[in-house]
Amino acid sequence: MSLAIFGITNDGLNLVATLFVLMLVVLWLALIVYTYLDARRRISDPFLVACATVASFFPYIGTAVYAIVRPPEFLEDAHERELEIKAAELRVRQLREQTCPNCEYPVEKNYLRCPNCQRRLKDPCPTCSKPVDPRWGLCPYCETKLGGGEQPRRAPKKRERPPEGERRSRREAEAAAEQDAVKRPARRKKAAKQTPAKAERRETSRDAAAEAPSPQPEQRSTSREPDPDPRQA
Repeated sequence: MSLAIFGITNDGLNLVATLFVLMLVVLWLALIVYTYLDARRRISDPFLVACATVASFFPYIGTAVYAIVRPPEFLEDAHERELEIKAAELRVRQLREQTCPNCEYPVEKNYLRCPNCQRRLKDPCPTCSKPVDPRWGLCPYCETKLGGGEQPRRAPKKRERPPEGERRSRREAEAAAEQDAVKRPARRKKAAKQTPAKAERRETSRDAAAEAPSPQPEQRSTSREPDPDPRQA
């Protein structure tokens, strides 16, 4: 006697219920496999692929959540799209090189001037005389060095630090200069205050010298004079 599923005793209905449960289990396993394979094609990180596969073990819910948050395109499609973008950029660059930048007239690679506006397009190589771009630093035909390449940048020279004694002397000289600059206004003020007092002193000394009596010549007394010589008389 077969086992009853969901309390069904009829053999036909019991068979149908058994097949339905088996179908759900198979569908659940198929969704797990589908989630793993689809994640490998859309996600490059293996850790995220493992997380999506583990989440699909929750019956039906994990796969539904993965289908909502999965990347919109495959990795191969994204790679092909990047290649197409690069190819389109290369085509646009080639078209720009095959046209004059001034008047957009179609030109060829070996043209030195535009036949329409006569603008200078390329310069002849000094060695092989083939047309080269002025921005090139090397001729691709004869390997002659050109002057259009970028010059290497020179490293800035490091300033040599003076010895400790010179630095201290410089600092002391700068400090003395600062102190002198601070003291100069005070000195000027003192000198301005002292000049009127000195001038007054000079004037008073001059007045005193003018008022002082002049020294009179000494008068000799007649008694002290010697008697005249009688021989002369």
